[in-house]
Amino acid sequence: MRTGRLSPAARTSAIAALARTSAATLLDLLVVGGGVTGAGAALDAATRGLRVGIVDARDWASGTSSKSSKLVHGGLRYLEMLDFGLVAEALRERDLLLTTLAPHLVRPVTFVYPLESPVVERAYIGSGMALYDAMAIRPGARRAMPPHRHLGPGRLRARFPGLRTEHGGIEYGDAQVDDARLTHTLIRTAAAHGAIAVNHAPVTGYLRAPDGGISGAHLRDERTGEELAVHARHTLLATGVWTERQQRTAGSDSGLRVLASKGIHITVPRDRIEADPGLGVITRTETSVLFIIPWDDLWLIGTTDTPWRENVTDPVVTADDIDHVLANANAVLTRPLTRADVLGAFAGLRPLVQPPKDSDDSTRVSREHAVQEIAPGLTAIVGGKLTTYRVMAEDAVDAVLRDHRPRPRSRTESVPLLGADITDLPAPRRDRLRTEHGWDDAHIDRLLHRYGSLLGEMLDLVAERPELAAPLAGAPHCLRAEAVYAVRAEGAVRLDDVLHRRLRLDLAVADRGLETAEAVAGLIAPELGWTPEETAAEVERFRALIAAERAAEQSPTDAAAVAEFARHLGR
Repeated sequence: MRTGRLSPAARTSAIAALARTSAATLLDLLVVGGGVTGAGAALDAATRGLRVGIVDARDWASGTSSKSSKLVHGGLRYLEMLDFGLVAEALRERDLLLTTLAPHLVRPVTFVYPLESPVVERAYIGSGMALYDAMAIRPGARRAMPPHRHLGPGRLRARFPGLRTEHGGIEYGDAQVDDARLTHTLIRTAAAHGAIAVNHAPVTGYLRAPDGGISGAHLRDERTGEELAVHARHTLLATGVWTERQQRTAGSDSGLRVLASKGIHITVPRDRIEADPGLGVITRTETSVLFIIPWDDLWLIGTTDTPWRENVTDPVVTADDIDHVLANANAVLTRPLTRADVLGAFAGLRPLVQPPKDSDDSTRVSREHAVQEIAPGLTAIVGGKLTTYRVMAEDAVDAVLRDHRPRPRSRTESVPLLGADITDLPAPRRDRLRTEHGWDDAHIDRLLHRYGSLLGEMLDLVAERPELAAPLAGAPHCLRAEAVYAVRAEGAVRLDDVLHRRLRLDLAVADRGLETAEAVAGLIAPELGWTPEETAAEVERFRALIAAERAAEQSPTDAAAVAEFARHLGR
């Protein structure tokens, strides 16, 4: 297996490899869309021994897969819908990620459900929690999460002083992950197994086979402007809310229909809500579910569920969205939050699958995701959620290979992601890192939860350039080395790729990366071959992006926010 490093040189080689494909030297599968589903499909296909390419119009995880609630969970609300199969499937995938596939990235998190009545609701919710626990049991396997437990009012107040409670609550466990990092690690793992991965390369059209089917795609490299044709036996659309647009580009008037639903989240400093470390809240609102999630030194609070009728490329947060989330949070908190407490805000679009009007045997539809052949050689997958990405990917690749005999079976249930073999360091190793680099346990633990055993590559970089061990100005929880590593190994091509989807400064610092933008641009410019003029332009582009987001967040409606966003970017 290769290292899976997504360096600028590796990207250039990948583009050359895609350009060399022809009618005689086809890819077995071209995946269009580098979110978690597409990344999972590329890994699934590559580990089956197929020749795979994966491309994205922008950065890996730049859409919904960096803008979720960042939870790996079974989905308690589906129990009320009696969708037991979906919950059981999601719990199985949660535990697989926690114990085998990505224990370095996926971490346990504990939630409390505050009760509004002392007897009836406790019995009702408690029975659901008991079922949730039972569905997670695997014969012969240890529990990945402890069972739920009931908390009286006094015990709950002691554990979560910032929560309003008269009747206590119920505590249970699930898991969380940096969604973008999971996606990037999937892409790297797929590349390590031979997949050809290129981001910032939009599809501009599709190749036609003699029988009228699809035999690949036309791409444009956004870095160079180069146009290329990629020939593939089969193409998979894993493009989320862009699926209908891609189907039309391929010349199809039918196919999967997608409803875009907007969900937003905000982040606030950890000291604004008093609670035990690692303890969050889940409760119901009139229109959605409210999560108050511990996230490093922050609280991640959301979400909403509203139809999105604007352009799907740039979903934005509005003033009304933020006020709505704050109002829902303040309904259960003892100390109200205000707009001044909000550090970050982000919006993502859920690609909700709409059942096709005329389904046939080539369509697999569930409440969560659907896989359908759009045309000979072209299949699409829509729907689902972060937790079950692996199952969705397996379904999609099975659909692509349905006529292949023999059909290789999926192996991803037993293929750990890169970095999964180390989740902690022995004390002597920690002591050396403290002494050599001045890192405290918080820095070391953060690095381990981001890189696992890939931390060794980071340490090699620091050994090569010791000045990179220092923290970033404006983002002291991050190291200068992480910015360089994002380009050398993780496929970052633009400044916002590094600041927002690798370092997650859009969530973690009040200025969303503005203070450190110039320094980071200076660090990555030599890696990407930028001239001084290109470096300055990239910093200005990033500043304009942040100004556009902030302007949108002062607007009351989606339409007004989109207009403000576009105006600030000169569109």
